Amino acid sequence: MSPVVDDPSQVWSALAPLLAGQPRVRLSKDGGKSYPQRFERDLTTGLPSYPAAVRIFGKDGTCSAIFLDFDSSVAGTDWVEADVRAAQTWLHSVGARWIEDFSPNGGRHLYIPLAQRVVFSEARDLVEALGSRFRSLDKTPHQNLLHGCMRTPGSPHKRGGHQMLAMSLSMAYDVARRRNSTDVWDAMTKSLAPEIEAARAYRLEQAAPVIAAAPEPAGVDKALSMSRSMQRIAVTGLYEVNRYKSDSEARQGVIAGAVASGLAMTDVQRRMTQGLWPGLASFYSRYPARHRTNALQRDWRKAELYLQRNASNGPEKNSVRKSPTSVLNTQAGGLHSSNSPRLSDDNEHRFIRGWRSSLRLLEHRYKSREGMARRMVLRALGEAAHMSASRYIEFGDRSLAVATGLDHTTVGYHLRALRAEKDPLVTLIEAGRGTKGDLYMLTIPQAVMKTVEALPWRKGKIHALRPVFRELGLPAAFVYEAIEDSPIPLSTMEIVRETGMSRSAVSEALETLSAWAMIRRDGGWSIEPATSLRNLAEYFGVLEAVAAQIQAYRIQRALWREWLTRNANVVQLMPAPDDDYPWEDFEGPPDEVTLADYAFKATG
Repeated sequence: MSPVVDDPSQVWSALAPLLAGQPRVRLSKDGGKSYPQRFERDLTTGLPSYPAAVRIFGKDGTCSAIFLDFDSSVAGTDWVEADVRAAQTWLHSVGARWIEDFSPNGGRHLYIPLAQRVVFSEARDLVEALGSRFRSLDKTPHQNLLHGCMRTPGSPHKRGGHQMLAMSLSMAYDVARRRNSTDVWDAMTKSLAPEIEAARAYRLEQAAPVIAAAPEPAGVDKALSMSRSMQRIAVTGLYEVNRYKSDSEARQGVIAGAVASGLAMTDVQRRMTQGLWPGLASFYSRYPARHRTNALQRDWRKAELYLQRNASNGPEKNSVRKSPTSVLNTQAGGLHSSNSPRLSDDNEHRFIRGWRSSLRLLEHRYKSREGMARRMVLRALGEAAHMSASRYIEFGDRSLAVATGLDHTTVGYHLRALRAEKDPLVTLIEAGRGTKGDLYMLTIPQAVMKTVEALPWRKGKIHALRPVFRELGLPAAFVYEAIEDSPIPLSTMEIVRETGMSRSAVSEALETLSAWAMIRRDGGWSIEPATSLRNLAEYFGVLEAVAAQIQAYRIQRALWREWLTRNANVVQLMPAPDDDYPWEDFEGPPDEVTLADYAFKATG
């Protein structure tokens, strides 16, 4: 008589919410190969139709269960079976209770529910220690605070079928409800004490050297002017063990960096409660909830005193470093700062508005993935025109690359294609020379001139790719723009007509945007004003990528200016193939004036 197999939907509904570190789940739409952040959704009791992995850690940097993933691809199913039996023997010896399931490909999962949540560093130490005992154990889910996730019982599997329980659902549910006590956790860590110390020593041996951060550019938003190393600790909870001996020391280092950068204590509290800095939140999770604010206040006062003492000894002794981590003005959506040019030429302003109307009429001809990139390049040119109050644009490929999230060589490719079209929206006036970028002019094609004159101007700003959409993708950016620009809520079909995208692409983008509470549906789709795009971008970590791209291009421009200085007396301003210019690194003259040079300004 074959055993009774529980319904996967019932298994998921009963166990997934109890095992997850927070009520969020990531879907794999590529057949189980990856679980990207943009496909994260609220965790519900309904069984997903795709392979689904719950988040292991919560916003506070703690987990409610230990997830042990024995991977058959590492050493085969026989080794997995042996490791699982040995792990179960060890769990039984320390009085622990667990849930077990198996995958169609022979992998096994053990879940150890905990009555008291444990911080990221302690959970990671325990799993890394077990990894030294069991060869087939995959340690990576517990080594990543932001992206650690794993399929739970009932989830669909990439090879077909589901994660199936190796016990009855009633027994598994009992384990999930009557969780392992703190005494069991203490017994587990005591039993693994030598392996835990060995894992920490290995991290010390493998610790990377401290890399000096780049100097901070003028105009950087204080909220993100901390050194990159401090931000990384605050976000990931990972720190260099040869620099900080404990979570407490790392925590104090982050607080000192926050104070030095000009952040207020309420800014830090908000980042912890909203899940932007789960690493720092995990350092405070060892305190009862009612005492965490007092602990933060104590650390804040210590940091202020420390920095005051260092300031009195001279700025050269201050160990808090700063680096550019803020978002571009164009990336954040702002057009002006105290030192940026204002729109002053009414004729140019009206022409740019008319050009935007022609863009609306003609951009539907760009339907492919490549076409969507060209649509974003055109938006970046339109934003640059507004910033400079002129239809003539001299922002180079690298500047537009930051604005669009593309590589500068890709931007150059799209610009060449755009200016070669039958009815081009941009015209090349002069190729870049010296420190100047290519000079482009916005063009309203003659074929749509009369139609454009009859169309009303669209209100609001034109945006290049705002940082959050580097993670969520171009389709989501265009759908959000359509909803944002509409004075009334839009139906799905109206969004399809407005964006010129397929219904399936629009539906997927709407699902993504609603999953992150960026839009809402009430008789039609509209923007959720309470959700900050900037906060989401910081949560996704894309501001760091923007800052790194800006810094790389600034270095390239500096190298280019140095080359020009050495060859100032040469008539030819462009390097020849036999010159000493580093051709292997750069393809042409980096632009001197960039969108980043106008301002660093964040938006809500």
